[in-house]
Amino acid sequence: MRRRSLLTAALAAPVATAGAVGALQSPAQAAVWSSSDQWGNWTTGPYTLYNNIWGSGAGAQSIWANSASNWGVWANHPNTGGIKSYPNVSYTLGRNVSSMGNVSSSHNITVPTGSGLAYNSAYDVWGNGHAHEIMIWTQWYGAVGPLGSFQTNVNLGGRNWGYYQGHNGSNPVYNFLAHTHTTNSTVNITAHCQWLVNTGRMPNVRIDQIQFGWEITSSSGGRDFRVNSYSLTT
Repeated sequence: MRRRSLLTAALAAPVATAGAVGALQSPAQAAVWSSSDQWGNWTTGPYTLYNNIWGSGAGAQSIWANSASNWGVWANHPNTGGIKSYPNVSYTLGRNVSSMGNVSSSHNITVPTGSGLAYNSAYDVWGNGHAHEIMIWTQWYGAVGPLGSFQTNVNLGGRNWGYYQGHNGSNPVYNFLAHTHTTNSTVNITAHCQWLVNTGRMPNVRIDQIQFGWEITSSSGGRDFRVNSYSLTT
């Protein structure tokens, strides 16, 4: 699924648990599926994985997967502004916020650090098709930032988040940025969606795609991103 453009801003923060990773060439070669195609995708059970190189000025990127909970990408995007790609794993829920039930997700990821890097690790949750976009950043690195302006701080699912709200020209974007970065994370997606509805910020939309992956702005020289484990409870 192609991602609509989000603006990037200088909002750098230290990554508490991110670590450098080695080459993923062997796992990629041995994977059940891999692709270097711009829109390469693979469906396994109720999940679809997307390579999703959608931004202008993008470089090379390849995705590999053994399952929805074991996959990764190698990306070599130039050190320029603007999001280049959003490789992700996607699940379609199809329930209104008021009756979506207890939807939560956990992930454990390995991400790169160093120079020439700018990205975020994020859930991208879509309402009423692509009419509303909820982004939940659990970790980020380099000069990236959310679309819109800061509104308030909120505790959801036992974690503190900064909430930003904006519009990308096509749809409103509701952004939650974790106060504490982590690469081993559990997110209560229902809590975020229902807070938006209960506070009048978003209508009672149907939650469709729930995606998780990386918005990569730059990964100069080629860098590896890996999902070690992933689960979505609906």
